[in-house]
Amino acid sequence: MSLKAFHIFFVAVSVLVAFGFATWAFVNFADRRQWLDLLWGGLGMASGLALIWYGKYVLKKLKDISYL
Repeated sequence: MSLKAFHIFFVAVSVLVAFGFATWAFVNFADRRQWLDLLWGGLGMASGLALIWYGKYVLKKLKDISYL
């Protein structure tokens, strides 16, 4: 596995973790109504979106490098 392929895999897993954390925080907010959970959920969503943007940027930058 090349460094490019590993990097893309790692970013994809990080996006899933960020959105999973945001979902967990929003569910906690719905249960307990603590505003800090809403803040954590927003930060998780922002992190997930930033990681998606980063993944697209890296794919465009490394388009000439093979996956092998």
